[in-house]
Amino acid sequence: MESTILITIYIFVLAIFVGFELITKVPPMLHTPLMSGANAISGITLVGAMVAAGLDVDVRITTVIGLFAVIFATVNVVGGYMVTDRMLAMFKKKKRKREEGS
Repeated sequence: MESTILITIYIFVLAIFVGFELITKVPPMLHTPLMSGANAISGITLVGAMVAAGLDVDVRITTVIGLFAVIFATVNVVGGYMVTDRMLAMFKKKKRKREEGS
């Protein structure tokens, strides 16, 4: 049981470190276009977080850490899709209103 807790905490800390390192290495100019591709990865992270939250152990810390991981992954997925949608809206052609009487 203790090894399961240590493995879960190790994976959580490693995910935080890797995520931070990846985000800080991306230039700001490329950050928005890469978000649409990162949404798929965040979806996989969300599934992994749900698995971690649902581990059948007696210790509450794994459930709490898993719950936080689910919340953060969900915020990341939703926010990523919102930013991607807004970015794609910038490239759509605007419809001009016809001026009547001219």
